[in-house]
Amino acid sequence: MKIGILSTSQEVYSTQSLQRCGLARGHQIELIDYKQCSLIMEQGRAEMYYKDFPLSHLDAVIPRISTNFTLMGAAVLTQLRLMKVFSTVKPEALLLVRDKLRCLQRLQEIELDVPQTAYVGEGQPIGPLISMVGGLPVVIKLLESTHGLGVILSESYRNAESTIEAFHRLNERVIMQEFIREARGADIRAFVVNGKVIASMKRQARDGEFRSNLHRGASAEQERLTPQEDHVARTAAKAVGLDVAGVDILRSERGPLIMEVNASPGLEGIENTTQIDVAGKIFDFVEKKVLALKNGSLKKKLVV
Repeated sequence: MKIGILSTSQEVYSTQSLQRCGLARGHQIELIDYKQCSLIMEQGRAEMYYKDFPLSHLDAVIPRISTNFTLMGAAVLTQLRLMKVFSTVKPEALLLVRDKLRCLQRLQEIELDVPQTAYVGEGQPIGPLISMVGGLPVVIKLLESTHGLGVILSESYRNAESTIEAFHRLNERVIMQEFIREARGADIRAFVVNGKVIASMKRQARDGEFRSNLHRGASAEQERLTPQEDHVARTAAKAVGLDVAGVDILRSERGPLIMEVNASPGLEGIENTTQIDVAGKIFDFVEKKVLALKNGSLKKKLVV
């Protein structure tokens, strides 16, 4: 199969792991920097070029879309869909999960538990909101952030107020969430592919840090999910429309809480921690899907 990996960097672990896996399986793998793509729309035809090369020959793509280029990435994925190229990530799902508020609203809509959350409008008094999310300390988050950046733990009213005011002056949208003390700086990353949890790990924040992102120096170990956590992870991925997803879960006294759903979950931490070939699981899904789509098209032609 001819499979493209959409990534802004050929050097990152996730891109390299996917490339190695695809080549080992005999696929033609093309690394495509989607920022350098041209999208062509004309009467009766959609096309996309990477530099000077058309991409209509691709059977599928595996997107690794950076948070800095979400809108461009979504446009590229929409164009590929017009070209009948299968993608492991739908553009609508990408846009949904990259907006933390809309993602939480979707999870709330299907009655999945999330931390108590308040969207903080500009100029709004925060005292009542702090009470509504369980009191101090509170976690303040930018709606569009990753790797723990733009996430702050505020332990006083004054600190929370000044932090939110500073973000609002920068025209950033902000949410405030309850701090789950009993999680003790740990969370669970569940990696979902095609409706199944294929790997999971527990991430523990380093001393003096509450964020459990591996990019922030957290440690990780393989972790078995409870049946409830497994169900929550699979349901969350399906709810936001992702076939490949990283679902982050906090263990609380009232059960598992979904902290975030990631459309481009990193492979390095999960593969090194669990020793599971996550890239291989993704290719299993891609191969199965492309063959099913081709067989479906062939059957339609035979019927006609």
